[in-house]
Formats: sequence, structure tokens, C-alpha cells
Amino acid sequence: MTKHLISLAAMLALAAPLAAQEEPQGAPSPNEIVAKADAKEWIAIPAEDLLVMTLAPAADGSARKVVIQLMPAPFSQGWVENIRTLARAKWYDSIAVNRVQDNYVVQWGDPNYDNPESEGAAKPLPDGLKVMDESAYVEQQVSKADIDRYAIMHPPGSMQDNYAPTTYFDRGWPLASDLENAWPVHCYGMVGVGRNYSPDTGSGAELYTVIGHAPRHLDRNIALVGRIVEGMEHLSSLPRGTGALGFYSEAEAGLRTPILSVRVAADLPEGERPRFEYLDTGTGRFAVEKPGQASRDDSAWFETSFARYAEARANRRDPFFIVPAGGADICNIPIPIRRAGE
Repeated sequence: MTKHLISLAAMLALAAPLAAQEEPQGAPSPNEIVAKADAKEWIAIPAEDLLVMTLAPAADGSARKVVIQLMPAPFSQGWVENIRTLARAKWYDSIAVNRVQDNYVVQWGDPNYDNPESEGAAKPLPDGLKVMDESAYVEQQVSKADIDRYAIMHPPGSMQDNYAPTTYFDRGWPLASDLENAWPVHCYGMVGVGRNYSPDTGSGAELYTVIGHAPRHLDRNIALVGRIVEGMEHLSSLPRGTGALGFYSEAEAGLRTPILSVRVAADLPEGERPRFEYLDTGTGRFAVEKPGQASRDDSAWFETSFARYAEARANRRDPFFIVPAGGADICNIPIPIRRAGE
């Protein structure tokens, strides 16, 4: 015990000078850029696009709510409509988190549907759910003007994505493109639709969120329908399952987290509706790597707060950093989202 106390004291003594250091002056951090963004640059998320998922209370009795933003048109709208239908039918009430795979996903749905550890009958789905074709994983919405803009704003060789020729942001979402088609990408916190083997595309009854390194190999293979905007810690901290693919085994049935309810925010009383907004990502494309190479005519493009934020994420120059990275993966530039009024 004495040795432990001496060791701890020595460690604290070594840490003291570091803690006492004053932060050097330098370029603003990404968070500082966001904090100074003009109020006009924040865009409200419609209540119709927000889901409030209430989990069973934590072990200490504290409430656990997760807020999900649904994907806007044109992406994944068949599944998004199904999710609203399921929520309004209260189908999600009393389902559970059934799968937690470390560094991968948390998945929730009916414990008795397509679950290797299930024992009972599956919960019947409401009428009117759409059945989507696999072609709906992408949207043909990239115009010649978009491609020209991309060519100006992304000098050859500046992007280094391993899964698509182009990655960019549009209306607050991270997207990828082959310059003809576009699709949302599997970044941390994105929400997707669980499915079985092709040609099954899932209905929206089984949902998951990414809790680890971005599994971009899933892009265009599964429908992405939204993202977690608040309460991610309630999902990412859940105990991992030891069954196949992280499903809870029969012996771990007690680890499943019950989901008490899922509601569309627009259906909640006015005073209970969560209100969120995201930082405007602009109406066109811009380089997240080496933007100083943009054409002079388009230099004003980089005056928006989001463009400065994205460039700062790609090339950290705030005091802690020594060497700017020279680029950033699309998933390493999370869209700033905040509660409205903050």
C-alpha cells in the first residue's frame, strides 16, 4: 500500500507542470470556429424528421433517451416512411436492444425476429409497409454542374477515399458519389436498416447504429436512414453480446435493454419536442483537403463557418498539433449539431 501511495504521488507531481501549462496562442480549433458561427448559419431540423427513443432507465434509475434524425429526401425515403409508420403504430414499444458487437454496431428490434437466440413468435408488423428494391440504396442525382463544381473544388489527387471517387457534404449529411450516383455513408452514429440475405432489403423494424470505426464496406449494401443526434452514450456503453455477431446469448437475455417507446417528435406535445439544428454545409461541394488550391473565383466558398470548420478538421493547426494532416476522411468531419437556442 505504501509503495502504491508513493507511486501515485510521484505521478501527480510529474503531471502538475503539464496541467499548469498555459495554452499557446494559435489558429482556432474546429470547435472554436463552430462556436463563433453566425446564428443564420444554423438550420432547424423539422420535428417530423426526429424520433425520440426512450430506453428503460439505467441501473441508477436515471432516464435514457436517444434522439434520431431521419434522412431527408431523396435518400432512403421508402424505409424512412416505414419507420414513421412503425413509430406511429407504436410497434417499436417494448422491443429491445438485441445485439451489441464491439467496435461495430448496436442493433434493436423484436427479440423474436431473425434473432439466433429467439424462442417466441415474431411481433406482427403493421399494414402498409413499403418493400424497397436494392436500387434504392443509391440515388441518381449528381448533375453535370455538380461534377464541374467538384472538379474545381477538388484538385486531382486531393481526395483519398478508399470506397468512392468522391465524398462530400450536402444539406448536412456525409455522402459519397461515383459522379453519377450518390449515397449516404456509414460514419459513427449513422442509423441503418437491418436485413437478411439479398434480395431482402429490410422494412425498418430492425435498426442499428454504428458504434465503432466506420464500416464503409456496408455503403450501398444496406439502407441508411438517419443518425443519432443525442444520447449516443446510452447505446455505445451497453454490454457487448457474446453470441454470433454480438447478439446476446440465451444466458445473456437479461442484458437486453428494453425500449419503452419510440415517438415521432412532431407527435409529442409542444413542450416535449426536442429541437435541434445543424450547421449549414452549403449548397455545393467543397474540398475537405487542401482547399487553398481552389480557384480564385470560388475563394468565397471557404468563408462559410462549415467550410472553415471542415478545413480545420482536415488540417489541425490549433496549439496542440505539430504537423497538419493534409486531409481527412469524410467520417472524421462530423456535422455540428446542437440543441436549438444554445
